[in-house]
Amino acid sequence: MTKEEKVTSLEQLGFITSSQVDEFQQYQSKKIFSLNTELLFLMYLSVILFTSGVGILIYENIDTIGHTVILGLIFIVTVLCFYFSFKKAKGFSKQQVLFESPVYDYLVLTGSMLACIFVGYLQYQYQILGTNYQGVSLISAIICFAVAYYFDQKTVLSMAITSLTAFIGITISPSNFFDIEVFEHPQLIYFGLILSVILLVWVYFSEKQQLKKHFSFVYYTFAQHLSGLCIIAGLVEDYWLLFVFFSIGINYFFYQLSYRIKEISLFIFTLLYAYVGVNICIGRLLSHIDIGEFFALIAMIIPFYFILSIVMFIKAIRNFKKEKDASI
Repeated sequence: MTKEEKVTSLEQLGFITSSQVDEFQQYQSKKIFSLNTELLFLMYLSVILFTSGVGILIYENIDTIGHTVILGLIFIVTVLCFYFSFKKAKGFSKQQVLFESPVYDYLVLTGSMLACIFVGYLQYQYQILGTNYQGVSLISAIICFAVAYYFDQKTVLSMAITSLTAFIGITISPSNFFDIEVFEHPQLIYFGLILSVILLVWVYFSEKQQLKKHFSFVYYTFAQHLSGLCIIAGLVEDYWLLFVFFSIGINYFFYQLSYRIKEISLFIFTLLYAYVGVNICIGRLLSHIDIGEFFALIAMIIPFYFILSIVMFIKAIRNFKKEKDASI
C-alpha cells in the first residue's frame, strides 16, 4: 500500500479531512528532500571514525606517548562528553526523553564507547581485575545500561546487551558464534538461552512498570537472535531432541509477538530460524535412515523443495505486510 492509498483510506475512515488530503498531495508534489537522515548517519560515522582513530593512535604511539598519558586523555574526553550531555539532559524518566538536538545523543554515544575503551585498556595494561577479563565486559555492560536508561539511548543499550553476552562468553555474530570453542563448551548454549529468557522477562517487567517501553524492541531483537543461534547450535549436538522443543516454543513465541506488535523483522527472522531448525532436524533424521535406494528420488525433490520454500517465504512476508498495512 502506497502513501497515497493510505491517505485515501484514512480519509474514507474519517480520520482526516479532504483539505488535509490536498495539503498532503501538495507537499508530496514539491519533492522536498530531507537531509536529516543523511546528517545523522554522518554524525554516527564520525563517532565510529573518532573512536577507531583513538584505537589506532594508541596502537601506533604506545611507546612514545605512554600508557598513563593515553589513559588520561581518554578519561578527560569521556568526562567532557558526559559533562555536556548532563548539562543538556532532561533527567531520568520512565518515558521516552529526547535531547533538543541530536548532537548530544552522539556525545553520549562517544562517551560510552570511550568509557568502554578506558576500562578495557586499564585492565589490559594494569590488570586491576587480575586475569579476569570477563569482568571488563560486565563493568562495560553496567556503565552502558546506566547511560542508556538515563539518557534514553537505544544504541548504548545495544552495547550494554552485547557486553553482557560477552560476559557469559558469547559473541552475537554468526561468523564467531559457530567457532569450535562453542562446541567445546556446550554450557554456553544454556547460558545463552537463560540470558535470552532473562531479557524477555525484563521486557515483561518493564512494560508492566511503564519503564522505557520503547526499549522493548531492542531486547526482543537480541533475545531472538541469541536464542535462535543457541538453539541451532544445540540442534547439531548429540542431545538435539531437547532443542527441538526449545525451537518450537521460542519460534512460536516470536511468531505471535511479531503479529502482536506488527514488526516484520521479528517475523522474517522467526521464519529463518524455524526454517534452519527444520532442515537440521530433517538432516538428523535422514542420517539414521539408509537412503541409498531413495537417493535419486531425494536428489530430484531437493530443488523443488528449496523453490517451494522460497515461494512460501515470500508469500508469508507479503501476507504479513498486508495485515500490517490493514491494521494502520
